[in-house]
Amino acid sequence: MSNPKSNAEKYWQANLRLILGCLVVWALASYGGAILLRPLLSSIHIGGTDLGFWFAQQGSMLVFIAITFFYAWRMNKLDKEFGLEE
Repeated sequence: MSNPKSNAEKYWQANLRLILGCLVVWALASYGGAILLRPLLSSIHIGGTDLGFWFAQQGSMLVFIAITFFYAWRMNKLDKEFGLEE
């Protein structure tokens, strides 16, 4: 039989890794797409403006929404893995 404290610590560590991974992806999409890649993407035009603008204005929001759904899906799997599903 596994130690409940050890199981809780493993669950929390897995949760923190997931949160950190999601935050890194969001930071890269927001900062990278909006600031660092803007000059590179400015030559591609979509909808009357450059692609860098779309990444800065819409891309980071869409990435955040995708990360939210990914996090919920992955946490459900994590909950089942540790026997904590509702």
